Amino acid sequence: MKITVETVVKSDIDSTWAAWNSPEDINSWNAASDDWHTTKSSVDLRVGGKFCYRMEAKDGSMGFDFEGAYSNIIDNKLIEYTLGDDRHVSIDFKEVEDGVKVTETFEAEDENNTELQRQGWQSILNNFANHVESKAKR
Repeated sequence: MKITVETVVKSDIDSTWAAWNSPEDINSWNAASDDWHTTKSSVDLRVGGKFCYRMEAKDGSMGFDFEGAYSNIIDNKLIEYTLGDDRHVSIDFKEVEDGVKVTETFEAEDENNTELQRQGWQSILNNFANHVESKAKR
């Protein structure tokens, strides 16, 4: 089953793309809730390159690596990757009147129900939009 989440980032495409792929930015926006954070990230943005985001509960009780390998990249338009468990993810970046529409489609995993997964990925995407927009105001 595929799940899609999306948001419109009120910013330009270059800033949006850069924030999605910058480890420093990723560490700021990549969390589904306030009690989690990304402690480190690495990005090798090229076909065959890998990424890894270390996500941890702020109380130190648990953590995991969210990692995969890039399979398709079109600068400022598309990122596709495969996670370690072979699930496919696609992120489309499209310039629209109000900014950049980011649409993320992923294959659901079996451990958590689909609504919980949708909510978690949407929350992270909302954090991303807020992060990019707040950087633009600085």
